[in-house]
Amino acid sequence: MEKIQVAKTASRGIAVAPVYYFQEPDLTPEMGQIPADEADAQAARFESAQDTVIEELSTLAEKHEIFAAHQEIAGDFMLREGVLTKIKSELKNAQQALEETIQEISAIFAGMDDEYMKERAADVKDVGKRLMAALKGVRLPDLGNMDQESIVAARDLYPSDTVKMNPEFVKGILTEEGGVTSHVSIMAKSMGIPTLVGVQGILAKLQDGVMVCMDAEKGSIVIDPDEDTRTQYLRKKEAYEKEREMLVQLRSCPAVTRAGKRISLCANVGNLEDIHHALPMNIDGVGLFRSEFLYMENSHFPTEEEQFQVYRQAAELVPQELTIRTLDIGGDKELPYFEFEKEENPFLGWRAIRISLEMKKMFKEQLRAILRASAFGHVRIMFPMIISMEELQEAKALVEECRKELCAEGIAFDEKIEVGMMIETPASVLLAEEFAKEADFFSIGTNDLTQYLLAVDRGNKKVADRYDFMHPAVLKAIGHVINAGHKEQIKVGMCGEMAGSPAAVPILLDMGLDEFSMSGGSIDYVRKLVLEFEN
Repeated sequence: MEKIQVAKTASRGIAVAPVYYFQEPDLTPEMGQIPADEADAQAARFESAQDTVIEELSTLAEKHEIFAAHQEIAGDFMLREGVLTKIKSELKNAQQALEETIQEISAIFAGMDDEYMKERAADVKDVGKRLMAALKGVRLPDLGNMDQESIVAARDLYPSDTVKMNPEFVKGILTEEGGVTSHVSIMAKSMGIPTLVGVQGILAKLQDGVMVCMDAEKGSIVIDPDEDTRTQYLRKKEAYEKEREMLVQLRSCPAVTRAGKRISLCANVGNLEDIHHALPMNIDGVGLFRSEFLYMENSHFPTEEEQFQVYRQAAELVPQELTIRTLDIGGDKELPYFEFEKEENPFLGWRAIRISLEMKKMFKEQLRAILRASAFGHVRIMFPMIISMEELQEAKALVEECRKELCAEGIAFDEKIEVGMMIETPASVLLAEEFAKEADFFSIGTNDLTQYLLAVDRGNKKVADRYDFMHPAVLKAIGHVINAGHKEQIKVGMCGEMAGSPAAVPILLDMGLDEFSMSGGSIDYVRKLVLEFEN
């Protein structure tokens, strides 16, 4: 018997079952130069594989929305041209050209500081895996064929693996790689499958069929348990499942404290698929729609019409509230079709609202699209990284310009649309009382705020242990912002990781936070904490 303790809990729960060792086929690409007269044939091989994969994904997209995004990636202009250029100009064979292009595109996402953004690299790699299998004529394994209860152990799992899993047989997931905000983690949460990710070295300790007990909430794994340990975990599993049933039943209850205060429980999303995943949790809306995904997963700056169609669908899905954060790129978020100047410290450089206020034409196209979508639900505009009253007023002036244009064109929008801002810099905290007179609402972004307040780069392993949103300085800043907002009678929410932390929720409720916005998988438990809160 061996016990292992890990940190990354992707989906809570307890499982006791034998291991299903998930092994992918060898997709190592052939390497080497090709003769110039073979380039057209290699290009044709890639294009044929691309057509095959796009057709496969089109069929899958009819059942699972995630594959609609994968279909777009597979047919993306940048991917296609990247591969064909390497074949025809650099005379690399199709497999090597594909491998290098996928690595380049996924690196854009993987290099980001935001965990949610970083995990989008898995979507690109997933599509790359499909394309490589098609090129090599290899059949990929299918977890949908499992027919006995098991804990799946894998180096990593991609969305196309996870979506086929049957929770009747897949009782748990253990991976050596991956993150808690990956699509796999999100999907595991939605299916109620206990999941631990980033468990380094776990595969070397496991073999197919070995019995494993896992408690994903506490991050504990027991390999080849004795009978007493197995019985103990089975009892814990039974108790946990009863709790889960209770949490699901609570979804019909509005989030109201025992003192009668109504709390809004919202979801953080990056696309329409994320909203669909969160809807079963009976959310009060979307507290953060990361609009940058429309820009990052594209081959060009999305047009007003392209954005409007997405925002409109989102507003119709959650008419109670859809808070759209305007473009937040720069820093660690790059665009494949727009070259940013290299900066010594991009997190303190040209990013977010600073870019939008300089690229006014692009910014107004987004604002017009958001305004138009506001005719279909309760849409709110939220500006990121505001540090001065001048920035907020300039951004609001552009909203007003767009309002006048739409009025003149006879296009409908919500004339009372709320315009708010993120509180995620020390400057915005110190000026919160002034900003509260100008903004319609606040949303505290604790990820960046914690990083800036503590001068800690959470992506730096040497200091990551000092990144703590429960630090007294962070708590004091949050309390000040909530008090400043309430003094001017505006709603104060939070959309950082802290909003879904069981340890932080009672403290935030005591401070008077009005809205908690988090990943959909955290909402059930936070609702329980709200209902139990005395004040």
